[in-house]
Amino acid sequence: MKTKGPLMLLAAICFVSFLFPQTADELIVQADQLIQEMKDMDTAKEAEALYLKAMGLADNQYDVYWRLSRIMYYIGEHTEEKKEKKGIFDRGVYYAEKAVALEPEKPDGHYWLGVNHGKVGETRGVLKSLSLVKPIKNAMNKVIELDRSYEEGGPDRVLGRVFYKLPGFAGGDKKKSLEHLLKSKEFGPNDAVTRVYLAETYLALKDKEKAREELEDVVNMESDNRWLYAIDENKEIARELLESKKFK
Repeated sequence: MKTKGPLMLLAAICFVSFLFPQTADELIVQADQLIQEMKDMDTAKEAEALYLKAMGLADNQYDVYWRLSRIMYYIGEHTEEKKEKKGIFDRGVYYAEKAVALEPEKPDGHYWLGVNHGKVGETRGVLKSLSLVKPIKNAMNKVIELDRSYEEGGPDRVLGRVFYKLPGFAGGDKKKSLEHLLKSKEFGPNDAVTRVYLAETYLALKDKEKAREELEDVVNMESDNRWLYAIDENKEIARELLESKKFK
């Protein structure tokens, strides 16, 4: 029953498209609107289908490629099966590489390339993914060069997490993690992901009070269950951390 609404919407889009052929730009706008209200996998896959259709019509496919990389990230994040997740993130890497090749001086392709590389790494495990660290850092440093505020401080958020996750012998550094996450927070003070990451880094640095402040701010954020912002998901993570042994 949950899929009835989205399927009917997709059927309506297809019918209207048959009667009134759409341009690539119109399809991109439609897909972007779906993403703004994205709450389930059906909606995400509708957006993906529209982007793929736009790809066949666009003169310059850059705007389609980086959006496809982005939607692969969101779909992969909400896919349960590990092997399937990796395949989705691999497609995200593929589309981002296409975007970077077309427009190497724009931030979008670099950012989603680094993000999807990171997610591929998560599916493999840290020690099996050390070869991806350099490409991720290179991508995020390029985004910092082009637009450090992109995705509300996204490049610093990713780098902060990389330095947190890596073991010390591979370049992990909790102080560098903190530095990048604080910079990310400057650009996106209401980004729940950044705030949870920051709390975890504070915990690693034995600063429970600052960690608690970050998590309590997340718990008290206005609820928004859209995937795009992931506030509700991170509110739950924040609650679990606050109730964990780490604060006992």
